[in-house]
Amino acid sequence: MKGIGKSLGPLLAVLVLSAGLLAQASSVARYDSAIQTKVIQKLAEKKEFRNLNASTEDGIVTLSGTVEIYQQKLDAAKKVRKIADVQGVRNLIEVSSTVPDADLAAKLGRKLYYDRIGYDNVFNFVDVSVKNGVATLSGETRTDVGRDSAVDLVSRTPGVKDIVNNITVAPVSNFDDRIRLSALRAIYRDPVLSRYAIDPALPIRIVVDNGKLTLYGTVMNTMDKQVAGIRASQVFGAFQVQNNLEVAKQS
Repeated sequence: MKGIGKSLGPLLAVLVLSAGLLAQASSVARYDSAIQTKVIQKLAEKKEFRNLNASTEDGIVTLSGTVEIYQQKLDAAKKVRKIADVQGVRNLIEVSSTVPDADLAAKLGRKLYYDRIGYDNVFNFVDVSVKNGVATLSGETRTDVGRDSAVDLVSRTPGVKDIVNNITVAPVSNFDDRIRLSALRAIYRDPVLSRYAIDPALPIRIVVDNGKLTLYGTVMNTMDKQVAGIRASQVFGAFQVQNNLEVAKQS
C-alpha cells in the first residue's frame, strides 16, 4: 500500500496541475467573445485599420489584413494589447505599399542623412540596406533617442515591409563626449575641411565608443579624407582612430 501511495502522489499532482490549467484556459476562453467585440470596435476607430481582420482564441488575438505603412501594423497590435483580458497578439498584418528595393534604399538613405539636424546628428551614423522591402539598419548613435528616431523614420516610410534594427548605442561617457567635441572642432575648423560645415547634416560623422574614434560619411576627394584622418588622429584622448570616409565618385 505504501508503494501504491508513493506512485499515486506524483500522478495526483499532475492531475491537479492539469485541472488548474484547464480551468484557467476555460476562464480565459469565456472572454473571447467580449474581447473580439472590443477589438473590432477599437480597429474601427481608425480609418487606416479598415482593411484589418481579427480573430480571438483563448485570449490570443490574431490580426491579419493589410495596412499602407509598417508603423500602422505596429500601432494596430499596440492598440489591441491594451484591451482588457487580451493575453497576447499574433501580428500577421502585411504592408500593401510596394517600392523597388533600390529606390526605397535611396529614399531612406536621404531621410536618415538629415535626421535630427541640430541635435546630435554629426555624432550618429546610421546605414540602411533593403531586400524584398525589409529595411536593415546598422551603425551607431550617441544616444537611444537617435536610434529610436531612425527606426521611427523608417517605419513610417511607404514600401517598408519590416525592419531589422542592428543599430548600437554608444555607452554614456563624459570622456567620449569630450573626444567628440574636440574632433568636431579639429575637423570642421580645418581650412581644407571647413567647406563641409555649410552642409546642415555635416557629411563627416564622428562616432566615439570607449575612446575609439571612427569617421563615416562621404567627402569630395582623397585629400579631404586624408586630412580628416590626420585631424582625428591628433585629438587628445582618442586611443584608436578608424577612417571609414568614402570618396565621392567623380562624374
